[in-house]
Amino acid sequence: MFCKDAPELKEVLDQRRRSAVPAMNYNTPKQSVSNCGLTGASALTVRQSIYPIALVTLLFFLWGFAYGLLDVLNAKFQIALNITAAKAGGLQGAYFGAYFIGPLTYSGWLVRKFGYRWTFIAGLVIYGFGSLMFWPSTVYRSFGGFCGSLFIVGSGLSTLETSAIPFIATCGPPRLSEFRLELSQSFQAVGSAIAPFLAARVFFSHAEPNDLSIVQWTYLGITAFVFPLAVVFLFSNIPEVTDADMALQSEQCSSLTGYIDKPMRKQYKLMFGVAAQFCYVGAQAGVAANFISYAVESSKISHAAGSDRYAIGQCLFALGRFAAAGLMMIVKPRIVLLVFMTAAMVIIALAIVIKGDAGVAMLSLLLFFESCISPTIFTLAIRGLGRHTKRGSSWMVTSVCGGALFPSLTGLLADKKGYHISMIVPFVGFFVAFSYPIYLNTVCRKELDGFSATKIGYIDGDEIVGDVVCDERPASLRNEEKGVNPKETEVYQISSKTE
Repeated sequence: MFCKDAPELKEVLDQRRRSAVPAMNYNTPKQSVSNCGLTGASALTVRQSIYPIALVTLLFFLWGFAYGLLDVLNAKFQIALNITAAKAGGLQGAYFGAYFIGPLTYSGWLVRKFGYRWTFIAGLVIYGFGSLMFWPSTVYRSFGGFCGSLFIVGSGLSTLETSAIPFIATCGPPRLSEFRLELSQSFQAVGSAIAPFLAARVFFSHAEPNDLSIVQWTYLGITAFVFPLAVVFLFSNIPEVTDADMALQSEQCSSLTGYIDKPMRKQYKLMFGVAAQFCYVGAQAGVAANFISYAVESSKISHAAGSDRYAIGQCLFALGRFAAAGLMMIVKPRIVLLVFMTAAMVIIALAIVIKGDAGVAMLSLLLFFESCISPTIFTLAIRGLGRHTKRGSSWMVTSVCGGALFPSLTGLLADKKGYHISMIVPFVGFFVAFSYPIYLNTVCRKELDGFSATKIGYIDGDEIVGDVVCDERPASLRNEEKGVNPKETEVYQISSKTE
């Protein structure tokens, strides 16, 4: 029933094709889906994909909230447990360290073996268990316990990310892939913006500097929300987009993209994307982990006021994602990535040399331009992977483990030279990642523009473009027989390679 690895292209093209129309009803709570089998989900329309995308977007909000709390806890633990910035960076090390292990082992195996639905459920259960572990860690004021709890939380969130990001990217018309992911992750940014504000104004507002008891209640509340959400996913109607579906979709786009099926070891765009994502996410985490302390040092304000400044930065981050999503409807995603990455490099350079409130303003503005970089790198890197989409997505999620390295390096330099100079570490990460959008806008230009131009998942005179059942209708029918005015509607035909 299950294939051991990615399907072979010949095996995909020889299968009986399923229509996109019943694809929404294909997966039931008791049914598993073979990664080598076609479900018809490669040609889902916008309307068909709205509900599952909205449900999965809740997951983005969840880990945005968790990530926003992480940065506030970092600063809180430095005071309450009297530890250095470098040691506090161990929290990021534990959280992002799970991303190094999960996607290439159990998370990646789950999504290929059992599909997206069961991976969502597994990730939520692990996340809930990790949240519960904060209770004993707080009681014993154990920094090691907090790191262990965050590792479990990171394991759950990395499992969710291994499934949620490629699901959003592939569930619906391929030309809107970047827009869908950017819009969904905008709600992740909303969660990241709400978390530090609630932490400063609600959770820790009346707490003593050394009091961590509120942490246990915060994560207990998260647990109470996460477990019921897993039950919702169990009974929700979620289409399964398999690697076989993605292989078929890539073949159908080949006349526009120049797609050629290649083994995993020759997916150079993916490999470059993994390296760029590693450096970029590490740089972003380095900035976020030290933002509050940077603001305290630069503007001579309290940690509570620093949390407020960070909340403003996270609001700009969320605004940047919504703005980038809208921009991608009129500007090619590869160009948007290049512009935002260039701006981020310039602004962090200014934040290194400018002190006072202006320096904090620069760092806040940096979060606006950071907003779209990670999801856009992810989507563009998995473009055209075909039958390797799920495995490639696992590698891209693994690259997030860069966040385990850079915060500690940034904190180590901050302990010796101050927080302004420490921003050199994230700057180096941005500089390395900057080479990727240059590569995409030169070497991969035709391929990416081809996916942006495809009409798969849209409606024409033969119903859904890319729907394999509708494609079997006789191509010799006159437009008048189809009820189509040839002057108003263009009829798209799929390459004979997939017939």
